[in-house]
Amino acid sequence: MYPAAEKRFIRINKITIFVLFLVITAGGVVRSTGSGMGCPDWPKCFNRIIPPTDVSQLPEGFEQHYVEGRIKKNERFAKMIEAFGYSHLADQIRHDETIHEHEEFNAVKTWTEYINRLTGVLAGFSMLFTAIYSFTYWKKKKAIVIWSVLNLIVVVIQAWLGSIVVSTNLTPWVITIHMLLALVIVCIAIQTYYWAIKLRDTSFMKNTNKGFTWITLISLAILVIQVVFGTDVREIIDHLNQQGIQRSEWIDSIGLPYITHRFLAYVTLALSVFLYFKIRSSELINTLQFKYAKISLVLVCIQMLSGIILARFHVPAVAQTVHLVIASLLVGSQYYLLLILNKPEKALSTTV
Repeated sequence: MYPAAEKRFIRINKITIFVLFLVITAGGVVRSTGSGMGCPDWPKCFNRIIPPTDVSQLPEGFEQHYVEGRIKKNERFAKMIEAFGYSHLADQIRHDETIHEHEEFNAVKTWTEYINRLTGVLAGFSMLFTAIYSFTYWKKKKAIVIWSVLNLIVVVIQAWLGSIVVSTNLTPWVITIHMLLALVIVCIAIQTYYWAIKLRDTSFMKNTNKGFTWITLISLAILVIQVVFGTDVREIIDHLNQQGIQRSEWIDSIGLPYITHRFLAYVTLALSVFLYFKIRSSELINTLQFKYAKISLVLVCIQMLSGIILARFHVPAVAQTVHLVIASLLVGSQYYLLLILNKPEKALSTTV
């Protein structure tokens, strides 16, 4: 059905999407275990390609060396955001005393962060090949090439932002941008995959009620807002932890951001249930659209369950990771559902 070059692009694009979710999972593990500073430098780890396993392998005087390096990098970063008019944020970075501190060496945390970086490298290579193979579509659909190359550029920015996360000693708002940018990268990869599939095969596309598209769009928009509030909740939890407040008191101490995040979760659940039953009772039963509506509903339910566990059992680390990963999968599934709810167009002739 597809020419060999197009099959190759579709295959690597699908692998890239899988690897991106793997990166988000690894990042979630790092976040929930507090391993973000397991490697104090970037891209190497303690100036080694293979990180140390024992304190005796650490370079002499590494504490002062990496603190000085972070201060210089943060000053450059502060000047950059100051140039965009964010003087207050720049001052916060310059006067953040935690940047002058270093964490004690912990081999488990070091290797957790190192594995996270390896998955990031794997994602980078996957997206590089995706961008290269996308040029087979230059004459057929330039948007696939443009967005594949653009996504590669965004990944480079994401990698740079990852280094800023380390140099700023895990500044919360930088971590939030890092997370949201990861979701943007995933959605672009899903978009190029959709375009490549639809170019030759529109059999999975159906003439649908525009109401389904609007419900999905509203649900996705609310979900993204919910994710933003979720990252805000996480930032507050980090702050409460730094203040030495007991874990059992975290949820009650968060306030409005948590209440808003929880309310939006119920709205997302209601919209997902409504959309599922509306599609089920329509001509779209037993279609790809119904399949992804069902997947979205299952993911929302798992997300709600993990949220309840976080609230009732004092924010356990495993539930944090599950909550983050499921949220990412839910964004991806709802975005793909939004795409396939569009009306079919005429496909190109299928030449192998």
